[in-house]
Order: sequence, then structure tokens, then C-alpha cells
Amino acid sequence: MRIAAALGLILASLIPATGAADAGLRAREGVAGAAGPEYGGYVWPVQGPVIRPFQPPAGPYGSGHRGIDIAVPMGTPVRAAGDGVVAFAGAVAGERYVSIDHPDGVRTTYSWLSAIEVTRGAPIAVGQVLGRTGQGHPGVEPPHLHLGARYGGSYLDPMLLLQRDGVVGLIRLAPLDLAAG
Repeated sequence: MRIAAALGLILASLIPATGAADAGLRAREGVAGAAGPEYGGYVWPVQGPVIRPFQPPAGPYGSGHRGIDIAVPMGTPVRAAGDGVVAFAGAVAGERYVSIDHPDGVRTTYSWLSAIEVTRGAPIAVGQVLGRTGQGHPGVEPPHLHLGARYGGSYLDPMLLLQRDGVVGLIRLAPLDLAAG
């Protein structure tokens, strides 16, 4: 029994302490103690209409739209939707992306940027400018920001995370059948 306790203490001393910034990693890895998504607690990274909603894929490699597209002019400042740590800031296949790990375990991703103004590993505050919008998905008009979100290895509808102040008609559960009364 004492050997197991001593081994536990030795292992605990070798594992670095983790703070709120590491909660996103712990949640994605299924580690206990990470908070769940803060639904409705994130701010809009840009102000504009949603021109394409979230469409979950049928499987991990299936087609779908793993985020939302928000129409804004090119060069619009993109602001962090919540506090966190920059997990990625760079190019993928020639396009610019920024991903932020948030304390509640959510990773937000901001895609199709024309400029990046943060670096990997940097702490970021809600509302801080992380880059500038680009054209958006190739061949899709008007210019837009693609906002994605993941939690625990699964894609989330970013609309569930965003504050709804002054926005009408975001939730539609099912069609209303007035004739079935």
C-alpha cells in the first residue's frame, strides 16, 4: 500500500501543474475536471449575418459544414470569442487559421483570414483582435469569417456558444403544425 502511495506522489511530482489554459486539452482528451462548454457565454467575433449555418457531418469524414459563416467585409478585425490560449496560428494549405483553447474545454477556430495578429501559445482575452477577415470559403460570396468549435473531439454548432443579445430567431426546434390542433 505504501509503495502505491509513494509511486503516486512521484508521478504527481513529475507531471507539470495545469491551469485553466490547459482545461481545453484535458477536455478533448476526456480528462476529468474540465468544465463543459459555456453555452451562450461567448461573444461574436465579428458582427454580421450568418450566411451559412452549421451542418454536422454524418461521420468523422463525411461532408457537412463544421461551423458557421458570418458575412463581413474583407479586412474586418476578428476578435476572440472568449478568453484562452492560442493553440494554432498559421497557414493550412495556404490559408490562414487561428485556433483558441478556452478554459471550458472548447476550441474555437477562425478560418479564411487575410492576416494573423497573434502567436501560438499566447494568452488571449475575450474581444482581443486575433486577425483580419479574408474572402472566406473559395467561390462563396459575400466575404465572410468561418467560425468553428469543437469539444471533446466533436464539432459543436457555434451558435450554441454565442451570446444572443438582440438576436431573434436563432432556435428553431421543429415546424409548427397549426392544422394538428
